[in-house]
Amino acid sequence: MKCPYCGHLDSRVIDSRINKDKTITRRRRECDVCQRRFTTYERIELMLPMLIKKDGRREPWDRGKIVAGLEKACEKLPVSLTDIDIFVDAIEQKLQDHGSKEIPTSQIGEWVMEALPSLDEVAYVRFASVYRQFKDVNEFMDELKQFLGEKGKDCR
Repeated sequence: MKCPYCGHLDSRVIDSRINKDKTITRRRRECDVCQRRFTTYERIELMLPMLIKKDGRREPWDRGKIVAGLEKACEKLPVSLTDIDIFVDAIEQKLQDHGSKEIPTSQIGEWVMEALPSLDEVAYVRFASVYRQFKDVNEFMDELKQFLGEKGKDCR
């Protein structure tokens, strides 16, 4: 593993720990040259489908993009980075379970929209305002009314 401080390629593992779900290994390493310590994370590489964008372009799944979008939607809300990681893990699991080689990004957006209210309702509204690309306030209000109506049905 390349040392982030001096660039040397040899380091030794001092400590390894696995997260609760046993999906990520955290390794504490020490550089053989500069003796500085750093942490690396090891995650299973999943074979996920290519994404088909609205304009027809195809690109590989980028976990960082959805995490960034969710972090923005959850900004200044009581949602931890761990909660966001768990949320994205569930989306990745759906992608893997889907079984196709390609999937439209609109499908992923719908999965996020379906699950986001359980993470945080304000984050849902923020995400919806960007994802749905409302043309005016009335469209936004219609989405809000629909959301509040479905929420009211769940409470009964």
